[in-house]
Amino acid sequence: MIQQEFCQKIKQQLTTGTLLEQELMSRHTSFRIGGPADYFVEPASVDELAGVLSLARQEKVPFFIVGNGSNLLVSDEGFRGMIVHTGGSLRSISVEGDVIYAQAGALLGAVAGAALEAGLTGMEFAAGIPGTLGGAVCMNAGAYGGEMKDILLDAEVLTQDGERLVIPVEELDLSYRHSIIFEKNYIVLAAHIRLSRGDKTQIRNRMNELAGARKEKQPLEYPSAGSTFKRPEGYFAGKLIQDAGLKGYTVGGAQVSEKHSGFVINRGGATAEEVRFLIRQVRSKVKQQFGVELEPEVRMLGFTDTEVTK
Repeated sequence: MIQQEFCQKIKQQLTTGTLLEQELMSRHTSFRIGGPADYFVEPASVDELAGVLSLARQEKVPFFIVGNGSNLLVSDEGFRGMIVHTGGSLRSISVEGDVIYAQAGALLGAVAGAALEAGLTGMEFAAGIPGTLGGAVCMNAGAYGGEMKDILLDAEVLTQDGERLVIPVEELDLSYRHSIIFEKNYIVLAAHIRLSRGDKTQIRNRMNELAGARKEKQPLEYPSAGSTFKRPEGYFAGKLIQDAGLKGYTVGGAQVSEKHSGFVINRGGATAEEVRFLIRQVRSKVKQQFGVELEPEVRMLGFTDTEVTK
């Protein structure tokens, strides 16, 4: 299909949402890396979201949902298809009693902030996670002993057929960095979170404590996608990488952080290919020395060859 014709069809699905062409993904990822997407759409409502996704399927145009882009490495060539950005408008948050309702594009920090203001405890662990609620539900985000599965009531999703479902937490099959949402290619629209009444001062103090721990241990001063690798069973990825002598290992502008070896950072001007090559090297050397297969936690988009081990 001719690009301008498809653009016109997208615009017909949008009332107040926006469409950009050839938008650099480096502006929308925490790595600050990534070439242009053919179409970059920010729906202003769930109906607009459903409409543009239905159109993409109908016209067989590849699409990808992006929240805060905090766990994403986009190719230097960009993405040939449509990026749907939910973090622009789909981020409303409301509190009723001890339950928080938030749309998928709401930042976890904002949801945790709403919990604090309402005097609700249980979400302190998520205050410093840079992603959106939608991504956190998909991957069962967790930190400092807490996980989304501990506080979720349910998730509202959009199926591949355009049907809206509300799935109770018991049926989401949440485990370490896993849910049925990935398996079934569902798209998270919103979620309900149940918390407990707590003391605001204690909640704030705990958030500040965790923020201090993150600042001390993680390379927050550099662009990254957070923890680069999933935790291998029985090990810690960062320690394996450090023990393999790879702390500070550098490829171009990409580096294994000298502060925390579990993070690959963009020290300035790193390309996606440099990051990907570094990840391949780390995996290879850890496998050679310790026999442990590190699995990337970072999602890769726009690469013609998505294999990172070769």
